[in-house]
This record gives sequence, C-alpha cells and structure tokens, in this order.
Amino acid sequence: MIRIEISLFLKNVPGELAKLTELLGSADINIDAITIQDASAYVQNLFEARGKSLKRHASSASYSSMRRDSAEFALIRLVTNQPEKSMALLNENDYLFDSKEVVTIEITNTPGELTKITKKFGEEQININYVYGSVSDSDGKCLFVFCPEDVKSAAAIFQNGYEA
Repeated sequence: MIRIEISLFLKNVPGELAKLTELLGSADINIDAITIQDASAYVQNLFEARGKSLKRHASSASYSSMRRDSAEFALIRLVTNQPEKSMALLNENDYLFDSKEVVTIEITNTPGELTKITKKFGEEQININYVYGSVSDSDGKCLFVFCPEDVKSAAAIFQNGYEA
C-alpha cells in the first residue's frame, strides 16, 4: 500500500525524540513505523552520491566540517496513521520536515517472508533505496516500509499480496 513517510531532523540530544512522540501521541496519532539514524551517515551518503553523479568529489575539509556539524542531528523517518494531521501538527510546532510516498507491506514475522518480497522487487527490476520495519503486533505481523525508485510500480506488484 502506498503511504506517506515523514522525514525530519531532530537535535541529537536527550529528550528530543520524547518531545516529538509526545506531540504526536497527545494528538492521538500513532507511529506505525520509525527509523532513526545519525545524520552524519546521511551526509556521507549525499557526498558519495554527489561524487558519483558529478564525477568529482567534495573536498575532505568540506566533508569533515559537514559531518561534524551533522552529528548534532538525527534523521528521523516515520509513517503514522494520520499523515496529514501529523504534518499539520509538525508545521504548527515549527519542525522542518519533508514527505514522500513509500510502499508499506504487512508481513508475517517468520523466516523467508522478507525474501519473498525482495525477490519480487528484483524480478520487476525495481531498486530499493532503503527499507525499515516495525515490531510484531499480537498477530505476529510486521509493517515494512520500502522506498523504491518507482513507488507506483512497486505498489502495483503487491496489490494482491506477496505470495511467492
């Protein structure tokens, strides 16, 4: 299913994530999936992509400076049950964020299930830029979030499930 993922940077200090989750929770917004990474890894990926696409590399001094500064922030990606309300709330509270379509698939938390899905992406020649998953619910289901290069094509191949 196509859903909206919200990406934002938070200061990498104790309590910032709690403020964000309290803001969403107090508005009765559930976080269905979340991933957090040190923003310096994100910056490193940007520099590597820039170097590949432009056939040149950023200076090491420039990279080192940005990496040091970006370590003060965390990159948060999340999917909520109410994305429009989430984004409005983030706007009201002066969060800087971005949103994009992603594909979410509920899978059974058993060995080999992720393989079935990733094989389908491969068979359809759809590259996956990144993926993250949630914890199991009481029925043993997990929600996995995929960011493929072609969201609409990826969603179409899973509209009737992901059986191998």
